Amino acid sequence: MDTSPGVDDRPLPAETRIGRVALRVGDLDATTAFYRDVIGLAVLARDGTTATLGAGGTPLLELTADPDAPERGRANAGLFHTAFRVPSRAALGDALKRIRERWELDGASDHDVSEALYLADPEGNGVEVYRDRPRESWTGTPDGGVHMTTEPLDAEGVAAAATGEDRAPPDTDIGHVHLEVASLEAFERFYIATFGFDRRASYPDARFVAAGGYHHHVGANTWNGRTEPAAGRGLDWFEVVVPGDEARRELRGRLGEEVVGSTAESAFAVTDPDGIEIRVVDGS
Repeated sequence: MDTSPGVDDRPLPAETRIGRVALRVGDLDATTAFYRDVIGLAVLARDGTTATLGAGGTPLLELTADPDAPERGRANAGLFHTAFRVPSRAALGDALKRIRERWELDGASDHDVSEALYLADPEGNGVEVYRDRPRESWTGTPDGGVHMTTEPLDAEGVAAAATGEDRAPPDTDIGHVHLEVASLEAFERFYIATFGFDRRASYPDARFVAAGGYHHHVGANTWNGRTEPAAGRGLDWFEVVVPGDEARRELRGRLGEEVVGSTAESAFAVTDPDGIEIRVVDGS
């Protein structure tokens, strides 16, 4: 597997995954309603300034009201989309029905490894809802990565699989986070060479990295020419769940001066080259 440039010889555990994503928003009520009614998440906790939403009792999304924060600038790096992964084509069909009835679908693609729906929340944050095809059907590439395409989705086939369920299934999770970055080279130095993800796919203006042979846990692109660090509303932080005390100790050592949060080995925070906060947490 191609893990260049210069990744440490102790990669991330195969069970590494994305945990919660946190957004800073201007209108907490409208944004909470969107993720509840359109994406189908349950509101697990709510007060005057924060809301926690999830599926099956598991928190997936943290919203914080910050109406005084400026909108994200056109030059600022940050979130391209949060990708909610559902367990079946039927669940994707149910999501498509909700989107068509209650919101606006921006795009729909067949990526060979997955089928995906694209839209934006009321604050303009990108959202993907997708389902994976079985891993045994994925096609590898000569460099040890995975073949991903962008073809039109069989939307009517997806719609026909719907069951009429109005909630996201209990085993819905966040499959990946896709970022807009200022430099793909800096992204690779941090996420591959230092953090320990494997490069899974590479395109002229995009990179996709993952642990454990997944198609991607973190994506990055420079399609919109972002040149400044993340700032303003939008992505606040996201979690990378790394199981195993020894794995987290090794990761913390590799990250060194990038660690900005707790000095504890079980949970700590770092910032990537675009100023995006990543919280490393225990998977147990």
